[in-house]
Amino acid sequence: MNAKKFFGKLLSKIIWVNLLAMFLVVVGAVVGVAIWLSSYTHHGEGISVPDLGGLTMKSAEYLLSQDGLMIAVSDSGYNRRLPAGTILAQTPQEGKKVKQGRTIYVTINSPTSPTVAVPDIMDNCSVREATAKLTAMGFKLLEPKLVDGERDWVYGVMAHGKELKAGERLSTEEPLTLVIGNGKYDIGSDDFEEVDDFVKFVE
Repeated sequence: MNAKKFFGKLLSKIIWVNLLAMFLVVVGAVVGVAIWLSSYTHHGEGISVPDLGGLTMKSAEYLLSQDGLMIAVSDSGYNRRLPAGTILAQTPQEGKKVKQGRTIYVTINSPTSPTVAVPDIMDNCSVREATAKLTAMGFKLLEPKLVDGERDWVYGVMAHGKELKAGERLSTEEPLTLVIGNGKYDIGSDDFEEVDDFVKFVE
């Protein structure tokens, strides 16, 4: 095959048409992949997370589904002012921009308050110390019950008339009553010698 025939075929319409077709196919494939990736990743797009606080799971799930978002429970808490099952907190927070398909994690309100262990305060501390510990844990205290003993010394803790033991778990919603001394057995008081056992002890 001479050079003239070779170049003649090379420059023929069929070859150029094939080359153009191949070029268009490659360009089309590149553009198609770019469009698909942009759609798949939602490049440049963002959905504003709505405020879910106070909603039920059912309501929140419906609201999020309108924007293609999902919901999952990650934790529970307790707020007696809100109905059980309502949402207390969320992650990501309200107003954050997320992509479609993102899962929003929520903390829901438990139907019962958490229980905590009663601290070891029985015959172990003053009423001031006991009050500080219990209120810090979330307990409410009723009027104390007075018994014969050293003034302001804690001899016990009661709930609904039942004496509690250290370590016993109790809801913070349960009001407590401290059993404290009325000062009758204080060392040096006038009442000290009125009790036979203590008179014998002194003698």
